[in-house]
Amino acid sequence: MDLRHLRYFVAVADEQNFTRAAEKLHISQPPLSRQIQDLEEELGLALFERGSRPLKLTEGGRFFYGHATRLLEQAAQAIRTTKRIAQVQRRLVIGFVPSTIYGALPRLVRLFRAAQPQTELALVEMSSVEQIEALKNGRIDVGFGRVRLDDPSVKREILREEALVAAIPMEHELAQERGPLSLTEIAKHDHLVYPRNPRPSYADQVLALFRDLGLEPRTVYEVQELQTALGLVASGMGLCLVPASANRMRPDEVIYRPVAEAKAVSPIIMSTRIHDQSADIVLLRSLIDDIYREWAQERQRVAMTRRFLS
Repeated sequence: MDLRHLRYFVAVADEQNFTRAAEKLHISQPPLSRQIQDLEEELGLALFERGSRPLKLTEGGRFFYGHATRLLEQAAQAIRTTKRIAQVQRRLVIGFVPSTIYGALPRLVRLFRAAQPQTELALVEMSSVEQIEALKNGRIDVGFGRVRLDDPSVKREILREEALVAAIPMEHELAQERGPLSLTEIAKHDHLVYPRNPRPSYADQVLALFRDLGLEPRTVYEVQELQTALGLVASGMGLCLVPASANRMRPDEVIYRPVAEAKAVSPIIMSTRIHDQSADIVLLRSLIDDIYREWAQERQRVAMTRRFLS
């Protein structure tokens, strides 16, 4: 049995007539009748009620018709998908942790698509831990995370150390001041960390900052997502240390203050397969350098303007 048998059978069932089915298939009727007979012999049952006008399916024929049409549609879908994929010269899949979406990632994606329109680009949200396995099994080609994880088959590069800021409820006493805030002062208040799992995660980085100074936040609440954490900050549940690039979120409900300690940073880590030097990966890395160079130049211009105005 092959797809030709299924197509012939479905055509006869649809037309309810061997002659019309043969015309539709652009073959003569005798070969069509033989193919249907061969199919019935292989199945060990009659598919049509011979002698009926119009031609009717047997009970077994009706059952087989449903499966045959689905199989033909699946085959057609496989062909269409294969042709579509063949038209795409390359495909690059990026895994990312949610907090990187507020930094350079959106601009990186726009620049890459403009420079390499023939490469299909896909983004998949996943934790730093999940990215390592996804790289090894080929589900993604590059990952942007925040947790330092060692694996001999994965190349890791710290792109930058992003400063952390304290997210504070609008009505909180610490929101009334400006300037850097020490971890000692932050630890006196309830604190939100994320993600709850999988671990290790950014939550462990934050808690380690306190413990390295012999500190423990008054109460620690674990939540799953950055957006949830900031929503709870806005509702007055506590404070939260977040990457500085996230300070655009909830500007009318949350105050952001810099953290005094220089070590209060979170790395942005680019991970790839150890020997992957594809043209797309090389281009992606070059665009990252361009973005960070532009940002540095912009900071210099802002600093010069401030000095001039002062």
